[in-house]
Amino acid sequence: MTRNLGIVPLRSFVALADCGGFQRAATSLHLTQGAVSQHVRRLEESLGRTLVERQGRGSRFTADGEAFLGHARRILSVHDETLREFGVEPGRTLVIGSTEHAAAQLLPELASSLNDTFPHCRIRFRIDRGAQLRSRLTDGRIDLALLLGPAEEPDARTVGELELTWYSAPGWTPPPRGEPVPLVAFDAPCALRTRALDTLAAHGVAAEVGCEAAHLAGVQAAVRAGLGIGLMATLGKSPEGLVARHDLPLAQPLPLSVTPRRGLPADLASGAAESLTRLLATGPASSGPLPLLGAA
Repeated sequence: MTRNLGIVPLRSFVALADCGGFQRAATSLHLTQGAVSQHVRRLEESLGRTLVERQGRGSRFTADGEAFLGHARRILSVHDETLREFGVEPGRTLVIGSTEHAAAQLLPELASSLNDTFPHCRIRFRIDRGAQLRSRLTDGRIDLALLLGPAEEPDARTVGELELTWYSAPGWTPPPRGEPVPLVAFDAPCALRTRALDTLAAHGVAAEVGCEAAHLAGVQAAVRAGLGIGLMATLGKSPEGLVARHDLPLAQPLPLSVTPRRGLPADLASGAAESLTRLLATGPASSGPLPLLGAA
């Protein structure tokens, strides 16, 4: 019987260790869970050893599996190094999840930057709410998540800040003094919604959420329709049909962080973070505070 470990089964085995489960490994490799299980069985048949065994609803490596993992990593390292020596890069797909804030302006530039940094890497994006992105990151369905807020996970990294701007419809006029300013906001929880309400409250501007939306298109449509003002991160590029308001309290920027999935190669995580840091560092500077609308 010819025994052959095979590079593809080895990648599945290492992904199983890095991602912490069959389904997560399958998602990270863009395979089915059954395919990853089959790859592990092929390795076990070739070695004549049990490498993975069930543990409750999950699984764990046996002693042989733990010992074999180091060998598998070394084999893949030499394999990939050999390809690079001959000018061939191992195929990679980098799936980046981002919230909608400034996606239209930020992601095209980020994609271009990443294509320059990783010319042999296929870049894909997923646009979603922060909670959904965190879930996809945990499940291994995305490689990196761009999230509003400071880096909180041990392997997360704050890459810069997003400037925030108030917008309204061109013909919108503020309510009479003493009446609350109508606000268009994302559904809670949302860091941008919280920042908008906190900023107005800190300057004595009464406000109430008059319209809520689940997605950026809905927020912009409601503001465009004159239902209220909206606080957005647009990298200085006003959305079509909206005008920037400079008679409202200046909102402090929101930090933007990047969190990689478990097991993502360090070069991909650091390369994406550095690209974002460069992009945000060249963004427009914030203007100074201006007269307050409706301040008591």
